[in-house]
Amino acid sequence: MSQQRIEVSLAGQKITLATSAEHEPLLRAACTLVDEQIQLAINGGNRSIERASMMAALKIAGDLIKLQTTSSQTPIQSAASNTDPTEIARLQQEIRSLEDQVDALMQTLSLPGSPRPIVP
Repeated sequence: MSQQRIEVSLAGQKITLATSAEHEPLLRAACTLVDEQIQLAINGGNRSIERASMMAALKIAGDLIKLQTTSSQTPIQSAASNTDPTEIARLQQEIRSLEDQVDALMQTLSLPGSPRPIVP
């Protein structure tokens, strides 16, 4: 793998990086992502490039950790996320029914100053 130099722009500053031809597209995409995150941090009120760069790094690291956590779910967690849509609809209907029952019971509770019996 021979090294080559590429020029990229991060936070308006030109930077020369060494990479192989094989890794150049990935490095350029990474630089674009980092630059976008720095610009978002600057537009969000971070006035210094150093602080904006740290905020961008934290955002990207958080996204990476979230992705790693999601991809390392246990088989039970993965199965739960792939639940049949009809089962989800049934459970949602059951939840709505329970909410309706709770609402009906709440209406029969005694209010201060106007006692009413609790009717099951």
